[in-house]
Amino acid sequence: MFQNLDIFRTAMAMAQHAGHQQAVSAQNIANADTPGYRARELPEFTETLRAAQGGQRATRGGHLNGHPDRTVATAERQDAQDPNGNTVSLELEMIEAVNAKRQHDRALAIYRSNMSVLRASLGKN
Repeated sequence: MFQNLDIFRTAMAMAQHAGHQQAVSAQNIANADTPGYRARELPEFTETLRAAQGGQRATRGGHLNGHPDRTVATAERQDAQDPNGNTVSLELEMIEAVNAKRQHDRALAIYRSNMSVLRASLGKN
């Protein structure tokens, strides 16, 4: 019944993605007044999950084609520029930060729920 516990890996990946998103938003907010700074953004979690499932996975750092702790590459946001060349929108960054928190909370809820199901099935409440 529990041979494949991919739900835990998916919940962990979702929480990590939310953490990366929060870090990118914090970096963008910190550079909101930096002339010429281009805001960065992460792709959606579903896109990164599909990309991770489609390719080979490394289980050790010495494996071919990558490392197990790969981070998602950020892309430059293509928004309107301020006169100083900065593309950071504080309103958009606040929305992204709130979405990252919600995604992290969702990942923890999924993890907790599945741990409860697993414990109940083993008779260890």
